Parts: sequence; C-alpha cells; structure tokens
Amino acid sequence: MTERCKGAGSDTIAGVATAPGRAALALLRISGPRAGAIAAGLTAEGVEVEGEPRGSSAPLEPRRAALRRLVHPETGAALDHAVLTWFPGPASYTGEDLLEISCHGGAVVPSLLLDAVCAAGARPAERGEFTRRAYLNGKLDLVQAEATVDLIDARSVRMGSAALFALERGLSRRIEELRTRVIELQALIAYDIDFPEEDDGPVGRERVEQAAEELENRIGALLRHAPEGEMLREGALTVIAGRPNAGKSSLFNALLGLERAIVTEEPGTTRDAIEALLSVDGYPYRLVDTAGLRRGAERIEEMGIEVAHAYLERADLALVCVESGRAADPEEREFMERLDRRLGPERVLVVRTKADLSAAASGVDSVYLRSDSDGNGESRRPVEVEVTAPEGEGLEELRRAMLSATYAVLAGQAEQPLVTRRRHARALERAGEELADFRRAWAGGHPPEISTTHLRDAVLALEELLGVVTNEDVLDALFSSFCVGK
Repeated sequence: MTERCKGAGSDTIAGVATAPGRAALALLRISGPRAGAIAAGLTAEGVEVEGEPRGSSAPLEPRRAALRRLVHPETGAALDHAVLTWFPGPASYTGEDLLEISCHGGAVVPSLLLDAVCAAGARPAERGEFTRRAYLNGKLDLVQAEATVDLIDARSVRMGSAALFALERGLSRRIEELRTRVIELQALIAYDIDFPEEDDGPVGRERVEQAAEELENRIGALLRHAPEGEMLREGALTVIAGRPNAGKSSLFNALLGLERAIVTEEPGTTRDAIEALLSVDGYPYRLVDTAGLRRGAERIEEMGIEVAHAYLERADLALVCVESGRAADPEEREFMERLDRRLGPERVLVVRTKADLSAAASGVDSVYLRSDSDGNGESRRPVEVEVTAPEGEGLEELRRAMLSATYAVLAGQAEQPLVTRRRHARALERAGEELADFRRAWAGGHPPEISTTHLRDAVLALEELLGVVTNEDVLDALFSSFCVGK
C-alpha cells in the first residue's frame, strides 16, 4: 500500500477526449508543464478573427474561451480554426496546467492536431491518465474517480443520478465522517494507554462501547442497500425462462418494443440466449431471452438449454412464462421451486402469457403453491401477471412487478450515498468487522493497546476506500477502464 503522491505528472500528455468519427466538434486536451509552451507554438501565427489583425498573438486568459488559428509548430502549415481554453494549474481538472482545444470533428483535423501537439513536446495519453493525474494531485478521491467512469458508462437515468451524487462527494463525505469518528474513538481511549494507573480514564467504558456500536450500525446502514447498488450499476440480470413455445420471445420483444427475437409457432426456435438492455422507470435491466426448457431435446437445443441454466444461476430476477388457462406440469413446478429456493419468491415472477387465447385464464389456480410457510403459517405464492404480449396488455403491471422485485428499496427515495461497487462493499465490510472485533476485545477486558489495533485497521480500510492509501494494481484496473482523453 502506498500513499497517493502530489505532482504526479512530470511530463505533458495529450489526447482526444471525444469519440472518433464524423462529428461537428472534437475536443483535444493537453496537461502538464509544457501545456503553455505548446499553446504558444500552435498559435505562433497569431489570431484571425474580426476586429483583430492577423499576426498578433494575444495571450490566453485563464478559463476564458478564445478563437485561434492553429498551425503546425514545425512546418507552419495551417491546421484549423479552433477555440482554446486555458486552465493554469492547480485550478484545473488535473491539477496541472491544462489546455483544451475545441476543433472541428471528423477523422482528419483531430488527428493532425494531436500529431502537432506531440511534435511540440507532448506524448499520447494512456487510458484514464487525465483522471488518474487528477486523483494523484488531490483533485478527486478514488470514489469520485470511479464515479466519473460510472457516469460515462451509466445505463440508466437512475444510475446516472447515483454516479453524479458520488462525483459530488455524497458518498465520500459519509466515508470521511466515519473515518473521523473512528479516529475520535481512538482518542477517547488514548488516555487509558498513556495513563494506565487511572481506573477509568477520561471517559467511561460504556461510552466507548456505545460509540463503537453506533459506528458499526452506520457502516451497516451503508451496506444495507449495497446489493441493489451493485445491481443498479450493472443492470438487474433478468432471465425469461419457460418451456418451448410459452411466449418467451414475444414477451422479450414486447418489453423492448422491437423485434429482437424470432417468434414462430414452432417450439425450440430460440437456440441461444439473446441479451438486451432495458430501462424501466429509469432503472436498468439486462433482459435475456433463453431457449425453452425441456427434457429430451436434440443436441443443439440442449446446448441452448445449458446456456439458459447458466444465466439462471446468475440471475437477479426470473420471469417464468406459463401460458394462461393451463396448470403447470410437474417439470415446471419442480423448476420454479428450485428458482424459489435460490432467488426467493420475491425474485420469481410468473408471467401468464397468451392471455388472449384463453377465455378460461382467470379461473385457473395459481401456478404453484409452496408447501413450506413464511413463518406466519401461510404458504408463499409467487407474483403472477397476465400479459398479451402482441397487444401490450399487462406489460405495465409486469414492469411495476419487476421494479418491486428488484429496486423497491431504492425507488422513491431521495438522493443518498449508495454503494455501487464490490470494492466499496468489501472495504466497508472489513471496517465493520474490525469495529466488531474491537467491541469484543474491549468488552473482554483486553488491554487498550491490543483493542485499538482493530480501530487502526478500520481506519485503514476506510482510507483504502477513499484512496488515501491504495494499491497500484487497483489504480491500474480502474483507470484502464476509462477512455483516452478522460
């Protein structure tokens, strides 16, 4: 573990921050000690705007956009007319001198400008190197850096909001508060270590125990919604399953609002899993249409069924299709009870498909009824929804059921710190475990010198979460997921 260093960028980097391809504009960023000299070299031929004679080169004012005619610093060849914005360090995104060039888009101009900038003394930036420098120079903590890429990669409105809240230090502030409180708890018992001849120290043992318990509870509160937070970031893996020709592909297409899966009257049409992104009221789902589940299928279909079972093993939510107007057969009942035991009844939704083809649908009993109770003497039933996929009937009710089964704890809540990465959860879990170990040691009468080692380790876990101290492998894994220019 190493502490983050200041002034990490000794050289100057450059990168195109916008996606390649045909576009009106592109953005080139330059960060490092030579950024100012590079700006001067690119604009050496001066300004060419109305009211200002060509040949003059007015200096760039900090954080004020200026139109400039850009030339190659070695050949003097004209490159573009672009808007330059100068951000002198440390008041910049990276904490270094930073120049942003907004030029014409397309394949040629950004490439020529990047070549000119590198000829003037910069080097091409690596993935995420601008944000990595911002982190190393103290402009962002590690949680904010992760939130930056989460905001870029957000698959839904709700995930975008959560990432922006974290980028604005919503989660970081809560973690810093916890870290401060643990350090304060260490201070509460420091007197016992320095002056062991005192019976109780400056505070009673009960106060220390209460403070530790409160901290453990606050960490538990952050972890309570961690599974939903991770699901929000990745998208709830929602698998549509059932026997062949049960209406799975029709349901898949209807939820997406487009024809992604082939729908025929012939059973076994879907031979592989088809995955697509779906947003329901701003919450993300990874919707998967799978091969029909049945015994005795031919080899190719059997391979598709194996893929379906692999998806179901990882599923957050299962939509089990059973045609309206008929009872589930023994094989279907066995399958749904296995899902019930793995996911829980709240994560298994029974979709009664083809309701328009069954006049007797409303008179059919529930698909299955578990024999074991929920502790109140009542057997548990899954949620059932009747749909007619081609007409869209029942889809709104199904969407509400999906939200209730997956994101109910998050829906309708005001912005709050949300743990969305497994790294965050592991660090918080470790801090909570150290606090629990401290409480046991303290209650067991262990010497304060021994008990407080757990508090020190709890502080270390929280500091690793923020990136105050961190592992280079963690940084490499994180910033390699960024695009060049960010």
